[in-house]
Amino acid sequence: MRRGRSKPVMTAPLSRRRFVSTAALAVAGLALGCSRSGDAAPGRPRQVTLAEFDDNGRRLRTAVVAKVVKTDAQWRAQLSPLAYRVTRHEGTERAYTGALLDEHRTGVYRCACCGTALYDAATKFESGTGWPSFWRPIAPQNVVESRDFLIGMPRTAISCARCDAHLGHVFDDGPPPTGLRYCMNSVALRFAPARA
Repeated sequence: MRRGRSKPVMTAPLSRRRFVSTAALAVAGLALGCSRSGDAAPGRPRQVTLAEFDDNGRRLRTAVVAKVVKTDAQWRAQLSPLAYRVTRHEGTERAYTGALLDEHRTGVYRCACCGTALYDAATKFESGTGWPSFWRPIAPQNVVESRDFLIGMPRTAISCARCDAHLGHVFDDGPPPTGLRYCMNSVALRFAPARA
């Protein structure tokens, strides 16, 4: 018994028009995917609108600035091991160990990673928790809130709007007038004393 050979499948040659239309659809699909994911176009950094402050806590202006984006190696080179773990991997420094816990001078607390103004010293209070605590950020647009389930229960994490550095968490057991406690890691902040 002879076995029959299968006939080769003949496909139409790819015409130039078909190639161009297929390529155009692929590019459109990529562009649609990027816009849905919120990523910036290649070569163009994403931007964010921030309130800028001097070290005395005076609001200077609202500015549109580029997001600070660095490689993991660049963050490691810039930050101490603890600052890197806290700000880039949502770690937490041990309570009562932070250098800024007992800082009581007037000034501004800035992001340790990018220098963005985050908290005015006038809003700092003694929470008894072992971390620097504030009852509000210096400007709402300078911080970002997100849900955090790292310890098995929902919390509201706070990060820097410009560089996405993890700063700490906000809780609803703070003093008036907000009733909030922004519980921050000292190592995620840099204190800039007020200037005379």
